[in-house]
Amino acid sequence: MAAGQDVTLRGRVTVTHQSKKAQGSANVVVWLTPAFALHSEPSLPTPRLIQKDKKFTPHIIAIRAGTEVEFPNQDPFFHDVFSIYRGKPFDLGLYESGASRKVRFSQTGVSYIFCNIHPEMSAAVVAVPTPYFTITSADGSFQIPHLSAGHYRMSVWYELSSPSELDSVTRDLDINGAAAPVEIELHLSDVQAAHMNKYGQEYPAEKSKSY
Repeated sequence: MAAGQDVTLRGRVTVTHQSKKAQGSANVVVWLTPAFALHSEPSLPTPRLIQKDKKFTPHIIAIRAGTEVEFPNQDPFFHDVFSIYRGKPFDLGLYESGASRKVRFSQTGVSYIFCNIHPEMSAAVVAVPTPYFTITSADGSFQIPHLSAGHYRMSVWYELSSPSELDSVTRDLDINGAAAPVEIELHLSDVQAAHMNKYGQEYPAEKSKSY
């Protein structure tokens, strides 16, 4: 590894949707795992998955494994946040407006997040084994700064991609000096899988629009 180098990897992910209503290439997580040992790690602020207007914002969060994520409730009613689908299982229970809970995602993997009261609420926390990661913008562009020269494994995750397609775009990169832009293509089905509540049951019909 060449000391003192500070390289930025730039690239673009192009997402091809089957549905005419779906478009854009945002929320693709891209990360680089170095083949060499890290001597220092950047300090990042605590990420937040906010509950507001019966939505999780942002919909996708990428973190390094071991990071704690905050779950503040900014709606004027209760939420009941949980995850039992892969990744980190947890149940934050029922908590009121203005309250917040925290979860440490100690292992790598994807955790799918839901609310046990509002079935339309969903998000994902992607825990990766490296500090070098990013999420694509609406046009699919991304950049990962502050890289040292050396060998990396580039991995990609997207919510509507199959594991086989994600594996197919994994590649090795040798970064020396100015890194060449990376181009990635994903082809998706745009099918969102249904989920049960935290008890493994279907959600009851919503009786009131007041919460």
